[in-house]
Amino acid sequence: MMDQKITINYQRFQHWKELGESEVKLVEKAYEICGTAYAPYSKFHVGAAVLLSNGEIVTGSNQENIAYPSGLCAERVALFYVGANYPDETVTTICVVAKGDLLPLDKILSPCGGCRQVMLETEMRQKTPYKVILVSQNGVTLIFNSAEELLPLAFGVEA
Repeated sequence: MMDQKITINYQRFQHWKELGESEVKLVEKAYEICGTAYAPYSKFHVGAAVLLSNGEIVTGSNQENIAYPSGLCAERVALFYVGANYPDETVTTICVVAKGDLLPLDKILSPCGGCRQVMLETEMRQKTPYKVILVSQNGVTLIFNSAEELLPLAFGVEA
């Protein structure tokens, strides 16, 4: 037996407005699309904005369905759109924001396991990591340099 340790590296900011210009724009786009969420059951609106290598920003919001689990999370809406419509572009950054009572204002919304796997597989597909920006409802922001930081023992990743 050998004890092992998994370390997760990230940056923490008191507010997303401290970020660089392109990252602030991405957060603003994520909040903008958050307003289009269809969330009549959870009342929790999530927005995702994806920056591509060509400068294009693709957005997605969560879309619920009464026939749970037929809905789809914002992260997957955006990343699947990228895969279908921009297969030759590289994702450089994804930003995820949320509004609603599901989480306290000071808690970071962390993508669900399914979204984490899709995020990581996007990295594996494009053969390069990308930044993940997570913003709490009170503005506290975490930045990870790779989706693997969110799911270190994912399917398809060597242990």
